[in-house]
Amino acid sequence: MWKIRTHRMGIDQGSQVLFSDYKHNGRMWSGEGEREFRMAVDFSEPFLTAPAVKVSLSMWDVDHSTNQRMDISAENVGADGFDLVFRTWGDSRIARVRADWIALGEVPHEDDWELSS
Repeated sequence: MWKIRTHRMGIDQGSQVLFSDYKHNGRMWSGEGEREFRMAVDFSEPFLTAPAVKVSLSMWDVDHSTNQRMDISAENVGADGFDLVFRTWGDSRIARVRADWIALGEVPHEDDWELSS
């Protein structure tokens, strides 16, 4: 468990359309098997260390005649950003996806200082 001093709590958030593959018959819409879409997300300001990041779907447009499979996650989380990753597999046909994210962590404070040798 993190115990963050409230004057150091930073919260950043965003929303991003990941793809609209139905428009150009892209692989999420036309493909089969394992498929992955990955997008680098930069925080508006860096955290002191890697924050906790939660991602979720805010729009999900799929073909109703196939199985609806998906996995969405934050990977490679660092102080400056993370990779937003969407995966599907099998016969799922995904037209488009929008994801929302929120990051919570400790941020620098004006009273921070370091002694140099």
